[in-house]
Amino acid sequence: MTVRLLLALLLSWLAVPVRAQNIVTSDAPTSVAVTIYRDPGRGAGDINVYYPQGFALVTEKRRITLPQGDAVIRFEAVVDGMIAVSAVVTGLPGGVIQKNRDAKLLSPAALLDGMLGHRVHLRRTNRATGEVREQEVVIRSGPENAVVLETAEGFEGLRCSGLPETLVYDDIPAGLSARPTLSVTTNSPEAATVDVTLTYLTTGFDWAASYVARVAPNGKTLDLSAWLTVANGNAVSLPDAEMLAVAGRLNRESDYDSLTSSAPSPYLALQCWPLPDYRFGTERYPPPPPPPPPPAPMAMAARMENIVVTASRVARQEDLGDLKLYRVPVHVDVNAKGQKQVALLERTTVPFTVYYAADIDARTNEPESQPLKRVMRMKNETAQGLGLPLPSGGVAIFAPRQGESLLLADSRLRDHAIGETVKLEAGISAQHRYQLGLASDPTNGRPIREVTLTNATDRSAYAEIRLNADDGDTLTAKGSTLHRKDGAWLWATTVPANGRVRLVYTFKSAPQRQTDGSALGR
Repeated sequence: MTVRLLLALLLSWLAVPVRAQNIVTSDAPTSVAVTIYRDPGRGAGDINVYYPQGFALVTEKRRITLPQGDAVIRFEAVVDGMIAVSAVVTGLPGGVIQKNRDAKLLSPAALLDGMLGHRVHLRRTNRATGEVREQEVVIRSGPENAVVLETAEGFEGLRCSGLPETLVYDDIPAGLSARPTLSVTTNSPEAATVDVTLTYLTTGFDWAASYVARVAPNGKTLDLSAWLTVANGNAVSLPDAEMLAVAGRLNRESDYDSLTSSAPSPYLALQCWPLPDYRFGTERYPPPPPPPPPPAPMAMAARMENIVVTASRVARQEDLGDLKLYRVPVHVDVNAKGQKQVALLERTTVPFTVYYAADIDARTNEPESQPLKRVMRMKNETAQGLGLPLPSGGVAIFAPRQGESLLLADSRLRDHAIGETVKLEAGISAQHRYQLGLASDPTNGRPIREVTLTNATDRSAYAEIRLNADDGDTLTAKGSTLHRKDGAWLWATTVPANGRVRLVYTFKSAPQRQTDGSALGR
């Protein structure tokens, strides 16, 4: 009786159909917003257009139809630099049970590797007749070595017949995604169509400001405009996106590179068995063919440097704590492997002054004269035509010459807050020079140092010379005034037209300190 009952229960359990797992695919978002943060270690340097080192916060809106009960939701077309652990999904009635980043993407090598040991179709074309012949084969060796196929005639290497041939697959192996995908599991209390928000961090973005300064004919004011240049180094585009950019140094502790390590991607290198050569009784083998070359740098640059001007309206500036947020007023396409430019700011008739400068080691001796740097100085105040935060970036300075606007200098600008002094290096001047000298004081024979400035133009020139020395070192000038500023000794003077000025100073090093704290003279 007991055996019959157990057998009946077993048969009834086997008769219950196993419910297939419900898979819901969201192929694209209905709307997307991307907030881009600069590479915190880049400073005022250029964006790495091939491998942008900043990051972004992506927010996607998606509409999903859920079945009742358990389901797997596949969010396709997420950015391939996604940091999966940062992903947050809101709007699901049953919440998120678990999430997985499907990082193994579809590729020729991954497709072949996934079909190892399975039957596929080998299609060959006769070069002479154009006849196409197709047969079933079994893949016996994957992409790590030469691809070996088992045919009805035996074993052979793929593309070793001398005929054009290719493999045809009936389906895609499980676990491969045609596009970057995030999968989450959920349990919905009832079937419903819901609006879901997916938010995540991603690497592979960066942005910088690109300035253009045009000097007025009077040489006293300039017009300053700037573009917000965004780089997307990922293989996924964000079409019709709301774009924001955050300026300032954000404290970042996480190592995003370790969090975004993708699944190993197999490399497909097709090689054929070498044929033996029995000349002179020695078996000789030709070298294996070289691996395919990487993409040409110029081709990559052409893809990455596709800059498109998208808006004439200026991005709106907002405060984000101690940081600055720039909101682009129109939706833009943030294309894969490309750059985008939108207007950032526009200021006209900004007054500036020009002076000539040099940074000199106070202890050196340079007998050859050197050119001075030409520096343009402005005050970042509303009354002076600016009065807004200036993010770091490159500056192209143009000056008028005989009715044309010619490039004067290609400079750089660091981050500047409101109220700070802005300095732009505008090249060097061969007509304004400095020369260092070393002599003896005729009164006591002690060494003295000289800095001579010359001006070969027909108008006077203001100059500021920074003499760098260690803390505690003392510089004493004769007939001139030196004062400490920003860790250096500053000599400010005016060089007359077609004239020269000279600074004579003595240098005294700070006394060294012994380990017991007593001073040693130098």
